[in-house]
Amino acid sequence: MAAELRDERFLYMISCFRPRLKQFIRVQPVLDRLPSLSADDREKVRAAALQRGEVEGAEELLRAVERGPRGCGWFHEFLQALEHGGCGMAACYVNPSLSQLPSPAEEDDHDLCVHLVQLLHSTLVDSMRTVQVAEKCLQMGIFQDEDLDGILTVTDNRGNREGARELLSRLVQKKDWFSRFLIALRETQHGGLADDLSGNIGGTEDKQNGMKNSINKEREVKGQPGYAIVEDLKQQENMNDSFSSENNLLETSIGKNSVVSESDVSIGVGCVSNLNENLGQSCTTSDSDAEESRASPEPDLVLRDYQMEVAKPALNGENIIICLPTGSGKTRVAVYITKDHLDKKKRASEPGKVIVLVNKVPLVEQHLRKEFNPFLKRWYHVIGLSGDSQLKISFPEVVRRNDVIICTAQILENSLLNADEEDGVHLSDFSLLIIDECHHTQKEGVYNNIMRRYLKEKKKNRKLAKENKPLIPQPQILGLTASPGVGGATSYSKAEEHILKICANLDACRIMTVEEHASQLKNQVKEPFKKTVIADDKRRDPFRERITEIMTEIQNYCQLHPKSEFGTQPYEQWVIREEKKAAKEEKRKERVCAEHLKKYNDALQINDTIRMVDAYNHLNNFYKEEKSKKTVRSDDDDDDEPAVSKQDETDLFLIGLFHAKKKQLKELARKPECENEKLIQLRNTLMEEFTKTEAPRGIIFTKTRLSAFALFQWIKDNPKFEEVGIKAHHLIGAGHNSEMKRMTQNEQREVIDKFRGGNLNLLIATTVAEEGLDIKECNIVIRYGLVTNEIAMVQARGRARADESTYALVASVGSGAVEREDVNIFREKMMYKAIQHVQKMPQDEYLKKIQNFQCQNIVEKEIKAKRHQHKTYKKNPSLLTFLCKNCHKLVCSGEDIRVIENMHHVSVKRDFQSLYHTRENKTLQDKDADYQTNGEIICKDCGQAWGNMMVHRGLDLPCLKIINFVIVFEDKKITKEIFKKWRELPIKFPSFDYTAHCPSSDED
Repeated sequence: MAAELRDERFLYMISCFRPRLKQFIRVQPVLDRLPSLSADDREKVRAAALQRGEVEGAEELLRAVERGPRGCGWFHEFLQALEHGGCGMAACYVNPSLSQLPSPAEEDDHDLCVHLVQLLHSTLVDSMRTVQVAEKCLQMGIFQDEDLDGILTVTDNRGNREGARELLSRLVQKKDWFSRFLIALRETQHGGLADDLSGNIGGTEDKQNGMKNSINKEREVKGQPGYAIVEDLKQQENMNDSFSSENNLLETSIGKNSVVSESDVSIGVGCVSNLNENLGQSCTTSDSDAEESRASPEPDLVLRDYQMEVAKPALNGENIIICLPTGSGKTRVAVYITKDHLDKKKRASEPGKVIVLVNKVPLVEQHLRKEFNPFLKRWYHVIGLSGDSQLKISFPEVVRRNDVIICTAQILENSLLNADEEDGVHLSDFSLLIIDECHHTQKEGVYNNIMRRYLKEKKKNRKLAKENKPLIPQPQILGLTASPGVGGATSYSKAEEHILKICANLDACRIMTVEEHASQLKNQVKEPFKKTVIADDKRRDPFRERITEIMTEIQNYCQLHPKSEFGTQPYEQWVIREEKKAAKEEKRKERVCAEHLKKYNDALQINDTIRMVDAYNHLNNFYKEEKSKKTVRSDDDDDDEPAVSKQDETDLFLIGLFHAKKKQLKELARKPECENEKLIQLRNTLMEEFTKTEAPRGIIFTKTRLSAFALFQWIKDNPKFEEVGIKAHHLIGAGHNSEMKRMTQNEQREVIDKFRGGNLNLLIATTVAEEGLDIKECNIVIRYGLVTNEIAMVQARGRARADESTYALVASVGSGAVEREDVNIFREKMMYKAIQHVQKMPQDEYLKKIQNFQCQNIVEKEIKAKRHQHKTYKKNPSLLTFLCKNCHKLVCSGEDIRVIENMHHVSVKRDFQSLYHTRENKTLQDKDADYQTNGEIICKDCGQAWGNMMVHRGLDLPCLKIINFVIVFEDKKITKEIFKKWRELPIKFPSFDYTAHCPSSDED
């Protein structure tokens, strides 16, 4: 009976002091000392603390304790766990012995001390020698060994300032800590800090005074400077306008009552309970791990020392480029600069508006959800937009209503093109322009198009200044990159020129890298161990031999004789040129043979990269498709009637040749003894890496979507991988591809989320995962025969940033991959030297070179625009005719082409439907606001694909792909061309007139 009463009293104490308890409980140390808690409850508590912060973790722990079941001695166990887990104050509140309970006066004293620490937080963090103070606090019994270990770990990994934050966050959770902390400060030669905290300006306070003697009597404390500040703060309702982000933690912690309410605690910014997160862990996480360790929806925004180093010029209003490695928190720096910029604009009563540009659609949602919105939503309106967004209002209205707009660069570019219309905006509408992955600001990229407008306005402003006329407002520019690259330079002078051009394009007064706090950055961004795995396969490859025999037979049939070797990139380029040439010259036999030779060359490359069976399936699927295209039913045919064959002599030869060799190829593809040596090396590398780490995580980068999917299938088909715990999935781009279905952005996000959560631990990815996307840090990154440029190498290598991680290149002898990787390593070193040289350049010399490159950028674009305009308006659509690329049948005239939404080219020719068949489209199944794609349209005579049917506002329209046609110009002389994209065609087509083509009923 007595035990039941004690239990009831214990639970009653939890209910009474729940808000206070959540302030003082550190979840993990307490969990370690509660063996009776069920495994399920322990996991729930850990997950809550990890995902939602210490306060929520403490809440989940208290719920678990209340739920039970509670065995004999459970109360004593929990009380001991609190006391020995460093949560002495929490133990006082749950102890049924009322003598242990802090009095209201003691609570007031404690809260006041916490407020004083918060007020002087910035000074303490900047001035305190963390290790010495922490060790002294251990000696004096304030801290336990576990506290010291945690503080030293943070200090070693993140620097002295972060260690100081960790120390303070632990300190305020202790019992009777204030007077002992003052002594610890004085004995470690921090007398000035002790004076500031105690309000003893003369420094004559007796060291031995206890907490009550320091601050117990209100009349004594009111005379102290710190207390006056606290009282002043209590009367202010809106602190965020007058305090910097470093002091924003005061806003919710200081209220009228000494006992913090539930709502105060749940806010999570500045409460005692969240000092651990706001001053320590959550403020200092990198881009990739921010969400998991962030304490609350509104975390405090604090930069590491190296981040502050590169941010300083931007905080002073300068245009800069910040160059920081992947995983070092570039986006966090941008958020800090954004808030500082908007705060200053607000205080100066000036209009402030920030636009953040990204180059990939998934980055919009990522930056919004993980970085900008959590840190800024309390003060500013933040929104994310991409081409996939379905907005009910126009872009200018979105800009007007929000303070921070995150969007793909093309959205801004489209709106700038309409600047003088209602649905347009001007660069002057923004006060800060942030460009993510800014190394793309070159040539004809969309970033560069936007910045050229900026440079033109800057040039115009110089003229207006001379005439004493009002200037055009221009935004501050901030560029972010992990690697600006060298632009293919082979010498240091050219590398330096490339860096200067990037700086010029972004109008940057300097490019910032970490110098003073390089050691802290090195601790934050771990350099992976690099290794190269060479596959030296000298065995016979009978599958390859059969393919080359077939290719030789086709070449002899059509009399095409290349100088390049089968299965190489030069051969692929040669065969594409031959196909284009034959199409223009109406040589169907040569064109079709060249098309098939390319497929066989693809199969050879697949065979060299993946499995023979994948190469065989590639060919088999292609010939199934060919047979389907060449054998079509007329629209009037019944299903029971035979199909009409559209195959000619060349088709019969090529299809017959494959089917004659098909059985032999299939048998060879199933022989494991002839398997690719490179795959064996990949398997060995994966097995080694996934067995030496407790919780491994990795990415394999490969060249094509086809190879990514095939590697995924290979891993699924091999049970050995499952035995070592490999859970893989492919990750490919969202763009359209004629050979393989794309991965939608939702599918990409789902895969990345599973990878982050641990349901997957290996991604097989194309270059889509190299830059920008927030992918969990990896132990192993493998570039599987894929070597591009130095920027991609740096980005991919930056994914391997877990402790003791590995970056490996798996390549075959003679592929050239190893040599290209060596070139990239050389270029990376050249890039850093070029950056250093640019940074050390005299400012006058730097500005002169920048201005020259800016003038060159503008002039080159103007010349190109004039040439294009001359070409475009010289020719008119009536001069064009479209021929089927395969059978050269006249399809339509240029006068029959109309454009929808400035991108979709449709034919409005009368009776056009009599020229084609429609069949199911297997790869393109997108939907959009005003149109949707249906079946694929193919030539009725030869089966050549022409494009897709699309539904636009209820109308079925044939949407044509220009690459499927030979374009005939009938000007002064007749010329024939093949274009990959519509924009390459020097013709401006009229927009689609919906009313002119909308069918009307008799009643209308």
